Amino acid sequence: MHDGRNHSNGNTLEERDRLTNSTAASSVKFVGHLRHASTGSLSFDGSNSIQDNMNDERTPLMGGNHRGPEPPKPSPGFWRHLLLDPRSSPGIDSPNPLVKWPALAWNVAKVTLYSGWVNVLLFFVPLGIWAGERAWSAPWVFTLNFFAIIPLAAVLSFATEEIAARLGDTLGGLVNATFGNAVELIVSIVALRAGEIEVVQASMLGSIMSNLLLVLGFCFFLGGIANMRNRSGDATEQTFTAATAQTTCSLMTLASASMILPAALYGVLDQSGENNKQASILVLSRGTSIVLLLLYVLYLYFALHTHKKLFEPEIPERRAENGSSGAHVEEEEHQPLLGVWSAAFVLVATTLVISICADYMVSSIDALVATGKISKTFIGLILIPIVGNAAEHVTACVVAIKDKMDLAMGVAIGSSIQIALLVTPALVMLGWAIGQPMSLHFETFETIAFGLSVLVVTYTVQDGKSNYLEGAMLLGLYMIIALAFWVSPPDALQKF
Repeated sequence: MHDGRNHSNGNTLEERDRLTNSTAASSVKFVGHLRHASTGSLSFDGSNSIQDNMNDERTPLMGGNHRGPEPPKPSPGFWRHLLLDPRSSPGIDSPNPLVKWPALAWNVAKVTLYSGWVNVLLFFVPLGIWAGERAWSAPWVFTLNFFAIIPLAAVLSFATEEIAARLGDTLGGLVNATFGNAVELIVSIVALRAGEIEVVQASMLGSIMSNLLLVLGFCFFLGGIANMRNRSGDATEQTFTAATAQTTCSLMTLASASMILPAALYGVLDQSGENNKQASILVLSRGTSIVLLLLYVLYLYFALHTHKKLFEPEIPERRAENGSSGAHVEEEEHQPLLGVWSAAFVLVATTLVISICADYMVSSIDALVATGKISKTFIGLILIPIVGNAAEHVTACVVAIKDKMDLAMGVAIGSSIQIALLVTPALVMLGWAIGQPMSLHFETFETIAFGLSVLVVTYTVQDGKSNYLEGAMLLGLYMIIALAFWVSPPDALQKF
């Protein structure tokens, strides 16, 4: 019996040894497969040398996890990288300057070209310049250069954002404020030098009303439809910072008063038979312009420095319901693709090309109006603002659909403040310097339309909420104003 027990115990010990060895071998094999999956080389199976196993010990895990390496991504081909990559180009890091500088120049041109879909219209630029040089008919010259300035405005906006993204919040905001309406300023300067004061004044009012009614109306309408319901299925409204709305509406009311007072003074002087009405209006306009410019500088200091927390975006209710924190609600920072000097070069070059196209477009206005089919007021009030603000219009609508109404309000109303408090007074002072009688005395019907627009927008945004019905109201008012100026004969609107 002892022999049987000993024999049984011996069998048991042998089985335990076999099981232990089998388990150890399986563990070693598993570790070897795991190492192979992580490092790409085998170990513990006798197929590799000791040096290979030592190399394995120095090889880090790929990807920082134990799920195995991802399949290697094929590197893009040279031509694909050269022509289709919207962020970089081969050769920009080359130590050879004969390779690096041409590669950098090509990369700047390619990144700029791929910066927006509207750039497909850039082929109108050479056509418009060619039409102006060859003295084509006025409708052709105006139309081709009209469509040429639209993508150039988008490129100018892109270059401005690239510069602003590298300069920090305060200085970047100042750059955006300065160059945000550069297209309207360029076109207006060209028209002012040509003596087209009526076109300049109409384009200024048109830019303001386009932003207040057309852009803001589309933002409210499209954003209200896209964000009509919350998670519970209840009807909801979009919200934005009330302090922003109140401050901007107060400034727009002030700008409206600065344009109404010269018209009222002109009417009083005209009834009294005063002979130097124009001289009095010019003195009032120039003094008012200085005040408006100082107020604009004070507004920038207020919004970007002392009280910038008042202008910080609020967290929409539907995002708060989703548990989003403020850090997630904030818009992702723009990652610049161009250096400061490269973006500055694009900014200067685009400005020069815009000035050329604007010169041809403005020079064709008189011949175009002489056909009797369109008035200067309609061109300045409706068409030119569309040219200058096309890119901003699309941007504002996109962010409104994403429920970022503070950003949309900044694009729409902020641009209107820049025109009213910066661009228009600056043009009055420029006219003073070059001997052109540019003033704040606008045509009576234009002044009434502007005042009504500011009044309606003020009542619409003062509660800090918006919906698609309010957007439809603003769009309806803009259509009515545009129709009124369309049906007005060219010589019917006179200042009195």
